[in-house]
Amino acid sequence: MSFRDETAWLDATALADLVRRKEVTPNELVEAAIERIERINPEINAVVTPMYDLARAAARSPIPDGPFTGVPFLLKDLLAAFGGVRMTSGSSFLSDFVPEEDSELVKRFKQAGLIIVGKTNTPEFGILPTTEPALFGPSRNPWDITRTTGGSSGGSAAAVAAGLVPMAHANDGGGSIRIPASACGLFGFKPTRARISLAPDFGDMYSGLVCEHAVTRSVRDSAALLDAVSGFKDGDPYCAPPRNRPFSREIGVDPGKLRIAFTTKALADVPVHEDCIAAVKDAASLCEQLGHSVVESSPKIDGDKLADAFAIMWSAGCAWTIDGLAHTSGREPTEERFEPGTWFLYQKGRERKASRYLAAVQHMQRVSRTIAEFLSGADLLLTPTLAQPPLPIGSFDSTKENPVRGLKLSGNFSPFTALCNATGQPAMSVPLFWNEEGLPIGTQFIGRFGDEATLFRLASQLEGARPWSNRRPANDA
Repeated sequence: MSFRDETAWLDATALADLVRRKEVTPNELVEAAIERIERINPEINAVVTPMYDLARAAARSPIPDGPFTGVPFLLKDLLAAFGGVRMTSGSSFLSDFVPEEDSELVKRFKQAGLIIVGKTNTPEFGILPTTEPALFGPSRNPWDITRTTGGSSGGSAAAVAAGLVPMAHANDGGGSIRIPASACGLFGFKPTRARISLAPDFGDMYSGLVCEHAVTRSVRDSAALLDAVSGFKDGDPYCAPPRNRPFSREIGVDPGKLRIAFTTKALADVPVHEDCIAAVKDAASLCEQLGHSVVESSPKIDGDKLADAFAIMWSAGCAWTIDGLAHTSGREPTEERFEPGTWFLYQKGRERKASRYLAAVQHMQRVSRTIAEFLSGADLLLTPTLAQPPLPIGSFDSTKENPVRGLKLSGNFSPFTALCNATGQPAMSVPLFWNEEGLPIGTQFIGRFGDEATLFRLASQLEGARPWSNRRPANDA
């Protein structure tokens, strides 16, 4: 089986069906994925830790009977621990750190039948919306290898976009599922806060900013995977509202006539590229053609105050992360062990007063009330996913002399996504638009808290009306 076989571009649901019908074996799928990684990865630098021997052993062993039995999969090298395999978090500080046990999410991935063949690149601690860690070097966008993949799940997104695997693990603390999905032409779904447990090591992270899931090529894969891995784990501090039925059963269901508000303006005073504006207007037009009511409107939120609150929580979270890892690993954090922007953020976080952090959390909660009220009059809010097309690699580089350069550019590049981390709402980036340079430009749909179902119904309808699976990078063969 070679990369040129159409199985390279089938989604995970289709691959699992081939295994179920015994038309292909898990071992054949794993060997095909390894062949593609070995051949293509040197150009895009998506996979940083191969796990071939473990994957081959898993393919030969009894595999749990799940929705994705025998399907190759990749883990982002951040947060989701695989016992006995290094987890660097994109940082030289943890270049040889090996967790002892699987996280709950990894256990659920395995129970779903997935076979993990490697771990993917990520920026240091997932801080930046690009994937260019000093430890491993930049991941490169398969649509244009001079451009960013987005971040922080950029290695996963590059791998899926290049056809290495049909879907890959991702997580999202400020847009890190949706940003690379937009940059790489994939479907990126951020679930409701606490939909997926962070057990056993965490109850929540950064007061609920961080969530787990994946980047996929198809909507049905995203829904079925969320069914497989979501759910409360004993000891979790809180859980998402219960679903009415499995998310996979929303695929193909008529969403009815939705009330969709849309805006092309960022909450903060940030310029939005004409391609990103065009993508939103195009998506709004498509939604109207599908029978939905589309009105230009947006919630009244002070974007600068929200950005300030987010920065306080993000810097405090960075300090908590590094101090916690220092305690776990027995290593002393020193400036030379971290990238300039990370060290700056770490120092800022250590300087923050607890009262300021709690005030930031309170502000986020007020914003959540505002969004909830706004969405009482609309079913969804449509925005750009990003304010700019994928930028050239190196755009976010920082130095000791100017450590905040990348952090400041982050706010200009991705001013739309962090809102949903602040409020905990589900959101998705949908690949409906490519610009004249052939670069994908995602559009973001934001749903009500706990209402992934409406998003999946609309996403399925959009995928049927304008399929994107046949759009592939030019160098896919």
